[in-house]
Amino acid sequence: MSDNLPACPACSGAHTYEMGALLVCPECGLEWSPSEETADESGSKVIRDAVGNVLADGDTVTVVRTLKVKGSPTGIKAGTKVRNIRLVDGVDGHDIDCKVDGFGAMQLKSSVVKKA
Repeated sequence: MSDNLPACPACSGAHTYEMGALLVCPECGLEWSPSEETADESGSKVIRDAVGNVLADGDTVTVVRTLKVKGSPTGIKAGTKVRNIRLVDGVDGHDIDCKVDGFGAMQLKSSVVKKA
């Protein structure tokens, strides 16, 4: 085992190991690519959309798949544009705070949107 492998980004476990092109944490089971950037030069977290584009506050994004919304019979359809997003440290991976037309304020995951 190499001593120069980075700690796990999820649980900060020090016992990571290489498995092919990925790094694996045996403590939490997370697999990640060592080339993926998790922070920029200033040390803040980089949030990427479903296709890998870096998102920033004020961006316009498009929903890439239909999302079910609790209490709504239709949900948010794929292709819906969401303007003026805010990046937040949300709960359960919901890192975008926004207002969706017809639904109001809600949080979305960056993995279900792409930069418009």
